[in-house]
Amino acid sequence: MQGLLPELEVIRNDFPILQRRLAGDLPLVYLDSANTSQKPQVVIDTMVDHLERHNANVARAMHQLGAESSEAFEDARDKIAAFINAPSRDEVIFTKNASEALNLVANTLLWAKGDWSDGVGAIGEGDEVVITEMEHHSNIVPWQLLTERKGATLRWFGLTEDGQLDLAGIDSLITERTRVVSLTWVSNMLGTINPIAEIARRAKSVGALVVVDASQAVPQMPVDMAELAAAGVDLLVFTGHKVVGPTGIGVLWGRREILDQLPVFLGGGEMIETVTMEKSTYAQIPHKFEAGTPPIVEAIGLGAAVEYLGHVGMNNIREHEHAITAYALDGLATVPGLSVLGPRDAKLRGGAISFELDGVHPHDVAQVLDSRGVAVRAGHHCAKPAHKRYGVQASTRASSYLYTTPGEIDALVDALEYTRSYFKLD
Repeated sequence: MQGLLPELEVIRNDFPILQRRLAGDLPLVYLDSANTSQKPQVVIDTMVDHLERHNANVARAMHQLGAESSEAFEDARDKIAAFINAPSRDEVIFTKNASEALNLVANTLLWAKGDWSDGVGAIGEGDEVVITEMEHHSNIVPWQLLTERKGATLRWFGLTEDGQLDLAGIDSLITERTRVVSLTWVSNMLGTINPIAEIARRAKSVGALVVVDASQAVPQMPVDMAELAAAGVDLLVFTGHKVVGPTGIGVLWGRREILDQLPVFLGGGEMIETVTMEKSTYAQIPHKFEAGTPPIVEAIGLGAAVEYLGHVGMNNIREHEHAITAYALDGLATVPGLSVLGPRDAKLRGGAISFELDGVHPHDVAQVLDSRGVAVRAGHHCAKPAHKRYGVQASTRASSYLYTTPGEIDALVDALEYTRSYFKLD
């Protein structure tokens, strides 16, 4: 199949969990990578090696282990900055996940003061924050809390019937009252790839701050922060466990001038410059936003993960995802009673495909698939408003990644046919 990674079996051998057999000695077919990706051996080995040989706190210990740990931790920051082509390593902030990164942004804006002439200011009554109807809850709830507390208004882009943003009213939605536009790059439910640059340009024309949730984008496609910053993106977040890295580690990238203006989020060790009983002053970025002992080994594991993806090549991964997604859409179209939510054109979407099977609850679909060794997700995928928009309570979601094979898609389709016979839908 054109577009597949040429050394797919070699790549699969890098992921030890993919060798497991389940459900009566059936091979594991892992199609839940939008939820969390599997980890290559190099990431596992890197984390184990650090814990076995170099474990110490960072930036605090004056002994050799402390120096080694600090060096490995900061080296991970360098690797991540290079992976996303960040203009400066200091613009890479470690958080524990994308949700924390989005909450960091919303809460610091809650406390910000001054006007918006220099990029960041106070949000108040009459101001507006714009999101979209396809957001993950992590990019909805923080902005609801912010607007409720500040007396501002939350507005959003609606969705078209085929699962794309309705941009027809963009000029009336993003106005001089708009202070923040925060949106997902790739939907975790619909799979839709959004036109970030187009929306960012409109937002910057009215002086709004642009925040991008790239949790589903960074794993699947090349990301160039220098290019995105030129288009108007101010802040971008992603999470480690979706890019073949560990859980407990996320990233906030931000323009230096924006990060410098935002007030501190958490107080504690390492984020300070000086502390007296009367007053504290704060460190420069990135440490300004990294209070306390950080997730050291997780950051080091994430560094190994993005280095691994870099060796495979993100352009190659994007082509692979496109080919597998197109193959999956074609296969799912052969299943009677199955309807896909979101764009039908693989060029318009990422690797997450949510669907309904007439007559069977999504949870039941997932359980029957699991009995056939096929791992998918069922539920609202932390995207209740998007489900409500299409009149469904929940859906089943299959999501591929760089290690997914056409044979695994065939196994999914076969398992769905088995599901139909199991529930006597023929």
